Parts: sequence; C-alpha cells; structure tokens
Amino acid sequence: MKRIHHLLLAGIALSAAFTFTSASAADDVIRLGNLKFAHYGAVSYIKEIAPKCGIRVEEHMFAKGPDVMQAILAGELDVGATASEAAISGRANGAPIYVVAGFAMGGARLVARPDGGIKSVKDLKGKKVGVTRGGIHEVLLNAVLADAGLTVSDRPGKDVQVIFLAFADLNQALLGKNLDAIMQSEPQSSQAINKGFGVEVMKPYDTPIGAPVRTLVMSEKFYKEKRPVALRFMTCFVQATKLFIDNKSAAEKYVRESMFKNQITKDDFDDAIENSPYTYNITAAHIQTTTDVMVKTGTGKMSKPPVATDWVKIDLLEQAKKSLGIW
Repeated sequence: MKRIHHLLLAGIALSAAFTFTSASAADDVIRLGNLKFAHYGAVSYIKEIAPKCGIRVEEHMFAKGPDVMQAILAGELDVGATASEAAISGRANGAPIYVVAGFAMGGARLVARPDGGIKSVKDLKGKKVGVTRGGIHEVLLNAVLADAGLTVSDRPGKDVQVIFLAFADLNQALLGKNLDAIMQSEPQSSQAINKGFGVEVMKPYDTPIGAPVRTLVMSEKFYKEKRPVALRFMTCFVQATKLFIDNKSAAEKYVRESMFKNQITKDDFDDAIENSPYTYNITAAHIQTTTDVMVKTGTGKMSKPPVATDWVKIDLLEQAKKSLGIW
C-alpha cells in the first residue's frame, strides 16, 4: 500500500508554500465526512497528501448524504462531501454549512431490468422504481417523471411506485427482480450494466439542473474560525482533484484498490467516471436551480428553502486555485 501511495504522490507537485512540519499537521486535524462512490475518490485521497499540506484529515464514511449533514449538525465533522440535495435540505433544516466547492458532475443513471421492456421514462408507468431517499437521485427521478407527465408515490395508486432503498441495496433488488428500474449512483449503475442485470434507460441530465454537481461543504464554524487551516484543506482538495483529473490511471488505482478493495473492475471504474467526471467548481446559480427544482417537485419538504447566494462561498476555492496556477 505504501508503494501505491508513493506512485500516486509522484504524479503531483505540491506547493512549497503549503508544506508545514508534521507537528503542525498533528495540531490541525480536520474531520471529513465522505461517501463510498467512485466520483468521491479525489475527496478521499485528500487524507493521503494531507501531511504535505500541513494538516491531518480523519475520514469518516457514511451511507448517504443526509447522514453527513446530521454529523455536521451534531458538530462531529468540519467538512463533508455530499450531493447538492442533501446539502440544500441540510441548510434548510438549520445545518450551519457553506458550499465551498464542487467535486464531481453527473453520477446518476436510470437503469432497468433487461427483460422489462423499459426503453424510456414513459415506460415506467405501472412499474416499481428504486431510489435512495434524500439524495440528488430522488430529485432527478421526480424531475424526469414530472417531465414525462407521470405521477409518483411511495404507495400504490399513482403511475409509478417508488421504493426507497439504500444505494447498496438497489442493485440487489434489481438483480432479484423486486424492482423494474433504479435511479442509481456510480459505480453501482455501471456494475449493473456490465454484469448484465441492468440496461441504461437514460442519464437524467435533461432537466433544469443539468448534470448535478456534488458539493463539498464546510461548517460555518470551521470556515469562519479556522480560515488558515480551511485554506490549507482547500489547497489539498484542489491538488488531489488535479491529480485525479490529469492522471486517470492514478485515480483508477486509488479508487479500485484503496476505496473498493478490487471489488470493481477497470471497466466499472472507466464507465463510472465517464458518467461522473471530477471537477473543482460550483456556482450559486446551479445550487439555486437545484433548490427551485426541489421546491417544484416537493422533494425535501423545505418550509423555507435557502437562498444560494447566502451560503455558496467559493472564495477559499478561488484562492487555492490561484495559488496553484489553476484557472
């Protein structure tokens, strides 16, 4: 494993301006919440290069984005990686967070059973569709069903019955023919297709949201009270992301071997990242559009939807990118 890390580290030049002593790194511990998906790999990799940035990162894995929000709300995390829907709902429900960067785009796919005759969204009428509650996939599913003129409920009686399951259980339910289709993340949707028990119906990006951008969020306390440490973290994030964008083989090696312990194939990884490329950037306009779609489709049940310009803060990201010569 050390050899793997050395090989990966060789692919990135770390700025001398952000090299600190190990003692300083030990003092500046950052608690990071993350999810186990291929497109969350660069965020996970931050902890590997953190000492070079003068910080130490403790990564905590969660099953879904709302769990990350709950941990931030409880004061257990400084930074979290999640889909925009969870961040928006979290902010609406009082989570003291700022969106500080994007880290991946896309990452969703509507997958159906090969024997189900489902070729388009309209074919979902009378079917059972699985999705994970509280994520961007639920927002996208509701949006594409609404665009197709289909009604939806988690109880029988509407055009489409939605079954809420954890990401880890959706593929098994499709394989067992307990569901007709799933709105799934990556690399799980690619795995379903590559293993032959799923076929792609669509990538749900033809809505006002477009390709959803995954959000990196910081607690307000960390952002306001530890700005020098927060900037070092953001610089580390940009460096890790640049490596994964520029060096696909390094990204594949880390995600497949370190995150997934060789449980996904090269094809799974390649297909997953093609559908969920890494990025740094996010805009208040994108978050506002996502919020507006959530309100329109009734996703998240927000009594007071947050205004994006109040809590999308990309100044640290821009400072970090500028220091590394990235535009």
